[in-house]
Formats: sequence, structure tokens, C-alpha cells
Amino acid sequence: MSKRALVKYLSELKKKELEEQLIDLYHRFPVVKEYYDFVFNPKEDKLLQEAKIKISNEYFPIKRKRPKARRSVAQKYIKHFVKLGVDPHLTADLMLYNLEVAQSFSLEKNVPEAFYKSMGNSFNELVQFVSVNALLSDFKDRIVACYIFTQDHHWPNREGFSKSLDIID
Repeated sequence: MSKRALVKYLSELKKKELEEQLIDLYHRFPVVKEYYDFVFNPKEDKLLQEAKIKISNEYFPIKRKRPKARRSVAQKYIKHFVKLGVDPHLTADLMLYNLEVAQSFSLEKNVPEAFYKSMGNSFNELVQFVSVNALLSDFKDRIVACYIFTQDHHWPNREGFSKSLDIID
């Protein structure tokens, strides 16, 4: 169904029918429920803390012995934050937190080449997000610290981090 057809269909419904459909969607689809729960009671700080705990547990697990170190876990939360419309400041904070935890992890473990490439992609996405949302003044110190870490620890793709920083210069 096209958006135009949906708009036409909805405009023909009576208010009571429309309310019933929304309530039905709310009960049937967890995504709709989650959206409305967030819109009417945005506990952004709680969401941020839950995401940070999950990301941290990915690299430094509490219940299992071996870390999984999957970037996809953080990406899922970041994408979710953007979709819900969480404050860009909190989203950027989560993006940086992911990089900082991953960098700490790289000090303790021998990581594969794909890890460095993945973190380079995360860094590039972070710099673009911060640039688009005009948050550079708030996060410049942490971004530069992440960049310096890659240089000091001779990450194989440190030139890519340098190119990413060119976006904000």
C-alpha cells in the first residue's frame, strides 16, 4: 500500500475506528508499543545505560569466559536510538563509548584485522554523526583521544582514522 492510499484510507475512517486500529497495532506489534512508550515516557538515560551495559558485556563479559566482541551489538543500539529519535547528544555518547570500550579491549586481547576495520567504520560513522548534528564542541576531546589511541598503539588502519577526522576540519 502506498503512502497516498494509506492517507486516503485513514481520512475516510471515523475517529473511533482510527483509535481502535491504533490500539490494535499497539497490542499486536512490539515495535509500535515500544515507539509509543518512548514517545510518552522517554527514559533516554535508562536506555543509554542499558545499551552501555550490553556493549561493555560484549567485550568484557561477566557471565561467560570468552568475549564475543561484536560491533553489530553496538550498531543495533545506535540504529535503534536514531530510529526512536533519542537526543543526538546521547547517541553520540553511545557511539564514543563503543569505541572507547573496544579500544580498551584491544589492549588486553589479540584482535583480528577485521576488528580494526570495523572500529574504523564506527569511528567514521561517529565523526559524520557528530558533524551532521553540530556536536563537535561537546565531543572533540573524546574523538581526538580515540584518534590518538589508534596512532599511539599503531593500529593497522590508523590512516583511515586520520581521513575520517578530515571531515570535521
